[in-house]
Amino acid sequence: MAARKPFLLRIDPALLDALKRWANDELRSLNGQIEFVLRRSLEDAGRLKRRGRAPHSPEAAPPGGHADRDDTPDR
Repeated sequence: MAARKPFLLRIDPALLDALKRWANDELRSLNGQIEFVLRRSLEDAGRLKRRGRAPHSPEAAPPGGHADRDDTPDR
């Protein structure tokens, strides 16, 4: 695992609470969730190289739909 550098962060309490709830829902630590959100944002903005995963951008979805949703009508 890569070395981690401690960093003091001042954050709005409501934002921190929302991040804690999201981290809990995703079964991550708060620190892990913050890193996840920052990494995804940087990758999406083209400011950090993706780490061997499929692109997260909407352009990566198949034509006419989303990769994680079946839009085929039921018959």
